[in-house]
Amino acid sequence: MKNRKLHHIKSHGFKVPKDYFNAFEENLLNRIEEEAHLPKTETGFKVPNGYFNAIEDNVLQKLSEETKTKVISLFNKKTIVYISSVAAAILLLLNLSIFEKTPSFDNLETETVETYILNENISSYEIASLFTDTELNDNNFVDHNLDAENIEEYLLNNADIEALLIE
Repeated sequence: MKNRKLHHIKSHGFKVPKDYFNAFEENLLNRIEEEAHLPKTETGFKVPNGYFNAIEDNVLQKLSEETKTKVISLFNKKTIVYISSVAAAILLLLNLSIFEKTPSFDNLETETVETYILNENISSYEIASLFTDTELNDNNFVDHNLDAENIEEYLLNNADIEALLIE
């Protein structure tokens, strides 16, 4: 490879003329002096005579002159009162809850009740205390249609087969 012999190179490869840094300052000053004697080039921009002497007086004079301008207000009292009354009416209409219906047990979903009971850590004793003795008689639980098909479908959909096999 070409890089193999790089560590054997002794010189850095840069060369400077003899006594370059000794005479550098003198050469630089001579060149600056020569350029100072050259004619100056025009930039193309011209300023009137005495412009910078009179600029301050001209600006102060223009500022002191009062000019009458017609001012048209964007917000007058009439439009502000009108807009705020419409906003207040809309806010009042939305806060009165006219559009809300009172919840009933007919439109309450079973899944919502189940998640509430599971998330609130309600014990079975607290649920049992809500029922009376007449609501807990055997007839309420016997009237269900428990065919073999329904039981089999329930077990297939909800039972964990591995847990049943272990038991």
